[in-house]
Amino acid sequence: MALLWSLLFIDPLIVLSTILHWGVSMIVALFDPSGHRPLTVARSWARSLLLFTGVRVTVEGAEKIRADTSYIFASNHLSYMDTPVVLSSIPVQFRFLAKSGLFKIPFLGWYLTKGGHVPVPLGDPRAAVKILAHAAEIIREHRISLLIFPEGGRAHDGVLQEFRDGAAYLAIKAQVPLVPLALVGTREILPMGSKTFRRGRVTLRIGDPIPTDGLLSRDRRALTQTSRDRIASLLAEG
Repeated sequence: MALLWSLLFIDPLIVLSTILHWGVSMIVALFDPSGHRPLTVARSWARSLLLFTGVRVTVEGAEKIRADTSYIFASNHLSYMDTPVVLSSIPVQFRFLAKSGLFKIPFLGWYLTKGGHVPVPLGDPRAAVKILAHAAEIIREHRISLLIFPEGGRAHDGVLQEFRDGAAYLAIKAQVPLVPLALVGTREILPMGSKTFRRGRVTLRIGDPIPTDGLLSRDRRALTQTSRDRIASLLAEG
């Protein structure tokens, strides 16, 4: 979402596409409480952004994902381009775990709420746990998936950081598989602190889903480490 605000005025085509998709998405959100159609519009926007910036995405492991199954996707985080790449490439209904501050921005907050995205308060662990427990209920009841960047922010040096437990906690609470994702190349396309797009190739590697059947909340740290190890292995491939 931060990409929308920080890069809006870089390229006329990006500006036009963003405005058009934003308007359509706001209208669609009024009539679709499920959030499915706004996600479809968001995918279209993401693909247009990749097209206009000359970014080609290769997806490896898409066959591991079933459209009729809910997941928690845990991904490394290198660039603002991570969001468009994942949006355009993951073929299931998923929502984002986003900073609660974004939900306070006029129009954007309304859209995020209508779209079914989940706000997480920073600096308030107790409130965060309650939100995550509620998110787990939403995942089970509405059969959607959730995308989380467990590092908590973009890696400044591109090196995989330590993970927070939120993704593992959610996967265990919802009793859905946790899927490790590895993004390769987005940092070169749009480095941190830069507003200049570079053409190139990006690879999204999808790991084997990690089952959570029978796991308890106390197992979240072990699951967190397992997911980080899997992502590290995916990043090392090729």
